[in-house]
Amino acid sequence: MLTREELEKSPLFQGISYESYCAMLHCFQAVQKSFRSDELIYDFTMPTNNAVGIVERGSASLIRIDEEGVSTVMEELGPGGVFGRTLAFATSNGDSLEVICRTSCDVLFIDYPHILKRCERACTHHSLLVQNMLRLMSDKAQALSERVDVLSRRSIREKLLCYFRQLADKAGEETFTLPFSLSTLADYIATDRSAMMRELKRLREEGVVQSEGRQFTLCGG
Repeated sequence: MLTREELEKSPLFQGISYESYCAMLHCFQAVQKSFRSDELIYDFTMPTNNAVGIVERGSASLIRIDEEGVSTVMEELGPGGVFGRTLAFATSNGDSLEVICRTSCDVLFIDYPHILKRCERACTHHSLLVQNMLRLMSDKAQALSERVDVLSRRSIREKLLCYFRQLADKAGEETFTLPFSLSTLADYIATDRSAMMRELKRLREEGVVQSEGRQFTLCGG
């Protein structure tokens, strides 16, 4: 279960006290599981999967795999990240969605019906949890819109600059930190890693961007 400090950073439990959180875990019959790096956490195609997962520690990725076996990173999930069939958007027939560990993870699972069912005690914290769930669904819809904006660009250069601008806008300045590795970035913008690295090199040489590790600065262009 989450520590008090971790609970404060969890978007799903925002506004809920630690004591209420502990009571809810018992009421919801929540289950905590640990996973190793690269291990499958959640398969959206399994009809029995009706749980909401909350990443307590570690990092994971929501990955779409098309009919040809090509993987695309849809979302990065750090501590507080939430996933589940009820929070996902429909994919094409033949495609699959999986949550895979990037590092060792502790994940809390709560059956979705437990969240939605009417609480016999009309608990305030239960109502807050439902509100938080709805807000998360709205946030994921916004994230999907941003992703579509990136993927709709015609060239690798345009995809990179579109995504970099999104990160800069969120950071409130031209310097920002990439939330994942360059390999994952290639998956995120759905392009070949070698081709992306060549384009990044050109952007640096032209003075459009500067970078050091995962920190980037937009300089113009």
